[in-house]
Amino acid sequence: MIRQIPQQLPHLAAEDLSMFGRDPWWLILIKAVFCFAFLMVTVLFSIVWERKVVAWMQLRIGPNRHGPWGMLQSLADGIKLMLKEDLVVKRADKVVYVLAPIVAAIPAFMAIAVIPFGPAGNEVSIFGQRTAMQLTDLPIAILYILAVASVGFYGIVLAGWSSGSTYPLLGGLRSAAQLISYEIAMGLAFAAVFLYSGSMSTSAIVAAQEDRWFAVLLPVSFLIYIVSMVGETNRLPFDMPESEGDLVGGFNTEYSSIKFAMFMLAEYVNMVTVSSVAITLFLGGWRAPYPISAFWEGANHGWWPLLWFTLKVQLLLFVFIWIRGSLPRVRYDQLMKLGWKVLIPVSAVWVMLVATVRALRNENYDFQDIVLYVGGAVVALLLLSFVYDVFRERGGKAGEAAEAEGPPPVFDPMAGGFPVPPLPGQTLPPVPRRRPRHDGELIVSGPAHTESDGKEADGV
Repeated sequence: MIRQIPQQLPHLAAEDLSMFGRDPWWLILIKAVFCFAFLMVTVLFSIVWERKVVAWMQLRIGPNRHGPWGMLQSLADGIKLMLKEDLVVKRADKVVYVLAPIVAAIPAFMAIAVIPFGPAGNEVSIFGQRTAMQLTDLPIAILYILAVASVGFYGIVLAGWSSGSTYPLLGGLRSAAQLISYEIAMGLAFAAVFLYSGSMSTSAIVAAQEDRWFAVLLPVSFLIYIVSMVGETNRLPFDMPESEGDLVGGFNTEYSSIKFAMFMLAEYVNMVTVSSVAITLFLGGWRAPYPISAFWEGANHGWWPLLWFTLKVQLLLFVFIWIRGSLPRVRYDQLMKLGWKVLIPVSAVWVMLVATVRALRNENYDFQDIVLYVGGAVVALLLLSFVYDVFRERGGKAGEAAEAEGPPPVFDPMAGGFPVPPLPGQTLPPVPRRRPRHDGELIVSGPAHTESDGKEADGV
């Protein structure tokens, strides 16, 4: 199926990865160091930028002491964390406790290896050697990114378990549930891109967006991925694994010094990585935006693609910061409901529609016929959903009428041996109130519900 798509769609070229793997060892080392430096510099800038943007949104000053305009604040924070005392709690599993930050940080750097910063051809010259602006590429590069991102979550889960404390354990369990919930929706969003591009190679996917970005052709997949990437990185409003409001600090509560810094580094590196994946799959990758590419032929050649890629990364990082400064943290049940009841069903239906369109295009159907078929299927689904809602509403009203005929059940908050709050539709029994009399005795206002209340009411 995938091999037939490039033959029938002339604007999609078959993936050619022969230019990778031919660079000398020293050039591979330089490109690997550049990928690491790109992530580190972007993280250092993003931490300061986040603090300044959130301060601007909240009418505060923000960092302005370390370096010009406070731009060295993140570097000062890193030095401070490295010089702090490194504590290890007694009840911790020390081997896993030490390895957890490393497991969380290292996979965050690995995904950048298959992200293209420029065209796949030999576009730039480094010390006289022509090479591509990408460390390497794979026929299944996107699957490699998904696998590496999944390994990073083991660090959070192991950190919560090995700390030997309640709150970190709850944070680790939340992280595992969140990964399962949003990884499925993210994979389905990727599937639509695979169907449209005919490849899982990152360079081939960017090449397929020469005429139009996939964010325009596949807007539902793009929006689902944007929500999923916020959930994948544990950022507000989905920072359940480390919500300081109810878990103190979550999975990293018992960590300090450099180990805490590695968790913080992994979070921001993951932000850069998922932003780079969003750019590669949906926003044209290293290609210049439309007005620039239309009027300047050299915008996508030489070193210029690196500039466009960096600007797009900073734009998506600003979206992360904007969401953090605008939305409150959701409840955990809302997080699970959004993942399982909204994102996954919508992603599955959308992938079916995209697959139908691709199959009809491969059979040389006219575009108007495709619109009629797909539109008819969507209308049929909406009608079925409407009929189901009507019958469910009638059944709910009948159940409410049957409940209204009988007496409401009495709610006992102490039925289980400990007090519990009432559920929707239940009310607490009236609480007896006592008010002091002028002569020092107590008068019970309301019925005597307990034996002690009756004795006090009788003056005993």
